[in-house]
Amino acid sequence: MSIFGSMKTAVSGMNAQANRLSTVSDNIANANTTGYKAVSTAFSSLVLPSTSGNYNSGGVQTSVRQSVSEQGDISYTTSSYDLAISGDGFFIVQSPDGVPVLTRAGDFTKDDEGNLVNSAGFKLMGYSYDAGAPAVVVNGFSGLVPINVNQSGLTAIASTTGTFSGNLNSNANVAAAGLPSSNTAPITSDTKQMSMVGYDTLGNTVQYDFYFTKTAAITPPPAAPGVANTWEVAVFRHADAATGGTSSFPYAGGASALVGSTNLTFDANGKMVSSGALTINDPVTTGSIAMDLSGFTQLASDFAGKGTPDGQAASPVKDVTISKDGTVYAKYSDGTSKPIYRIPLATVASPDNMTLMSGNVYSANGQSGVTVTGFPQTNGFGTIQSGALESSNVDLAGELTEMIESQRSYTANSKVFQTGSDIMDVLVNLKR
Repeated sequence: MSIFGSMKTAVSGMNAQANRLSTVSDNIANANTTGYKAVSTAFSSLVLPSTSGNYNSGGVQTSVRQSVSEQGDISYTTSSYDLAISGDGFFIVQSPDGVPVLTRAGDFTKDDEGNLVNSAGFKLMGYSYDAGAPAVVVNGFSGLVPINVNQSGLTAIASTTGTFSGNLNSNANVAAAGLPSSNTAPITSDTKQMSMVGYDTLGNTVQYDFYFTKTAAITPPPAAPGVANTWEVAVFRHADAATGGTSSFPYAGGASALVGSTNLTFDANGKMVSSGALTINDPVTTGSIAMDLSGFTQLASDFAGKGTPDGQAASPVKDVTISKDGTVYAKYSDGTSKPIYRIPLATVASPDNMTLMSGNVYSANGQSGVTVTGFPQTNGFGTIQSGALESSNVDLAGELTEMIESQRSYTANSKVFQTGSDIMDVLVNLKR
């Protein structure tokens, strides 16, 4: 047995407990840090070759383990910019030097430029809707831009598409004459009028009057089959109407007053068999709206309809909200909303092996695996909760226990070292 060896073993034990105490101190210091993940110390033995009659003490070494994959508690706040992830995934943020990294710290606020920045100074990244609905880049950070919630001024979007659905009463009479598409007065009393509002390029509301008139019906048996249930759809600008209601005819403009028309065909079960496509060509706003009427049925029930065109009236931004799927919406004072960004999440195969960096952020490495990016609520990714934060997953009571154990073990190792030193003094004094 080597006295020097036992002293070195005691030193390695003290160093190991010092490392353990370092992780404990880090955990306690960050017990209230948003999204912080606790670290712990793992011990492994170092064994030196020994013989049956001569034992050589070895030592101990430590390695630090992270609990990045362990979910922290969710606490709710009053700020809609505070974000918490429930489930797997990390926010993609940009460091001040422009490097994208990962974090669970979602305590974001607006900086002086309107960018969402967390308490460590990292900007939240996302995909913009400027070129339409974004697609995620699954194996990288290409296309990501800082999310800016400064939405000022007025915004107007012209209507280009829309849907119109409902029911046409199968008991309606077939019109013999006076079809609305002729724009003459009077029109048949069996015509049903419904209206829909769209928007021009300046954000003005434009009301369109739709007239539905039955023009043919299936001949019941035993007559020859083949005659379909057909309805004419004629569309006019409400601003061109002579008066209100069905007495609006003739609309101003003569033959050019008709801005859209089509025929809807239904089978004997009241199901549409035609395409249901109708295009509104408005000569005043110089725009066109592609309408989808395929949602109409023809059943023995009252007339009903609802229209949902796209577009938006001129309106200022009132608020910015963030949904669970990561979509950032600008909400306007007229009650409408528009998506402006979508926040992705990223993860790796082994999150606990990522490289921890200052600012409570992580970067992928060879042990953690490559970064995979996706949208929240898809492909196993978690959800984003607005107005909430993920707390640290540190167990404060457990850390205090670890601290006491580390202190006791350090003291015991120091006693071994002191005993070895005393024995060395005895050996030195033998010569005296």
